[in-house]
Amino acid sequence: MKLPLRKFLHLAAGAAALPAASRIARAQAYPSRSVRLIEGFGAGGAPDIVARLIGQSLSERLEQSFVVENRSGANGNIATEAVVRAPPDGYTLLLITVGNAISTTMFKLNFNFIRDIAPVAGIVGVPFVMEVHPSVPVKTVAEFIAYAKANPGKINLASAGIGNVTHMAGEMFKMMAGVDLFHVPYRGAQVFPALLAGEVQVYFGPLLSSIGYIRAGNLRALAVTTTTRSQILPDVQVLSETVPGYDVSSWYGIGAPESTPAEIVERLNTAINASIADPKFQAQLTNLGGTVLPGSPTDFGKLISDETEKWGKVIVAANIKPIP
Repeated sequence: MKLPLRKFLHLAAGAAALPAASRIARAQAYPSRSVRLIEGFGAGGAPDIVARLIGQSLSERLEQSFVVENRSGANGNIATEAVVRAPPDGYTLLLITVGNAISTTMFKLNFNFIRDIAPVAGIVGVPFVMEVHPSVPVKTVAEFIAYAKANPGKINLASAGIGNVTHMAGEMFKMMAGVDLFHVPYRGAQVFPALLAGEVQVYFGPLLSSIGYIRAGNLRALAVTTTTRSQILPDVQVLSETVPGYDVSSWYGIGAPESTPAEIVERLNTAINASIADPKFQAQLTNLGGTVLPGSPTDFGKLISDETEKWGKVIVAANIKPIP
């Protein structure tokens, strides 16, 4: 049977529109059940706080539960692998951190982070603070550099573990300032008791964890590590004023398994950008000392790529051995 040309073209156009209509319908239907948001650093820390803030906001906007699941260990790699192995359907998401960018070079992984996780959206960037024990006779970064050069290898640099961003921030400072500091790694929360006791003298610590000790006078803040001053430490200089080009932050965003449908990624991206544009949500992030990171999945992917390259160079230049 021969079809009239007009009818044939009409049917062909309808058939071509079916995949697009199906994609739109799938995006509009998502999410139809609860979504897991997995974070890799344990309850109570900054990543957990960020995950719960964005999870609550997405629950309200998309009218389904976004449940935060803590899977701590291996610098966030246990959580990342769980998401890599999950179905690419938008119902298992990852809180991406700067630790993921570091781990790509630092660890021997069972997955390829850049290939296996699709960037969805950035959330917030939070500075670190260069802080010293009060016994260190300096009040500025310039004075610290002079003191360190006069005492090579005698000043202990604390970190929350080999390969942790607090370690990387210190290694970058050593390279760019031309100083010799002795690295002393601790296990996570153990670093602050050691710093407060004077066992170590300097630490590039998360602002959220450090602010209470700084305000109480237990530690002295020399600089924040981003290129702009922090709203919660407005009188403290930025490190790049003394060490040009130095810029380190802890940043957070959302990722999904590779091959997650693009329309679901876009729906999540739109919802996340709406959340971080909300004044109430921004006020909560300001309490973390954070600055929002709006943008497209491509924008967030570029941040991940740039940070992976930056930290890879530091690891190679400082000859930090990959962890098996």
